[in-house]
Amino acid sequence: MRIIPVLDVMGGVVVRGVGGRRHEYHPIVSRLTPACTPREVAAAFREHFGSSVLYLADLDAITGAQPALALYESLRREGFALWVDAGVRDAEGAQPIAAAGVEGIVIGLETVAGPGELARACGDLGSRVVFSLDLKGGEPLGNLSAWRRDAQGIAAQAVAAGVRRLLVLDLLRVGEGSGFGTEKLCRALASDHPGVELAAGGGVRGVADLRRLRDCGVGTALVASALHDGTLRRQDLDELRAPLDGR
Repeated sequence: MRIIPVLDVMGGVVVRGVGGRRHEYHPIVSRLTPACTPREVAAAFREHFGSSVLYLADLDAITGAQPALALYESLRREGFALWVDAGVRDAEGAQPIAAAGVEGIVIGLETVAGPGELARACGDLGSRVVFSLDLKGGEPLGNLSAWRRDAQGIAAQAVAAGVRRLLVLDLLRVGEGSGFGTEKLCRALASDHPGVELAAGGGVRGVADLRRLRDCGVGTALVASALHDGTLRRQDLDELRAPLDGR
């Protein structure tokens, strides 16, 4: 299993996301570093966990500002590979983020205009697109007028549009330490779409949650609070990164 630390960035600093209530987000307090700038937090993730791939949620861009392209480029110059969610609404909006060189362009259900724009982005960018199946309390989040109403159906539309990397993210559980709550859905998606890379995030309490998620067929997990709080240790991540049965 691959563990990707998360940088939730708002107003130029890393904040602690809690339950998707963005008006309540505050700069992180972390055991890893006294700093809260993206560059220093990223460096702490690498120092403490050996992480060179990061997920960056550009919360300002998600709520309508321009993407922080200079930040993405700066982190890449530091040697980090990035998955970036910058609130992409259409295929055209994905182009500047792709041009910044990021490895994963996250297109979320919460913001994308519909499956047609998702298909256009996949046609332009191929496997660099990561479709985020955004949920809130298990319910799909966003303008659903062109989508099916259930999460499995939406995922099927996304795969039909060309998605090969699928992220299940329940915003209500982010930062709450209440567990993922999406294991049943993830197991179904892994069965429905065996050729698709499946990732999940939101609510990890500790290594047991990650093991359960791995057993459901999830190959990548996004984690933030459990790393900052010390709930997950380097040895936990090393264990999860190791091939099963020694292979």
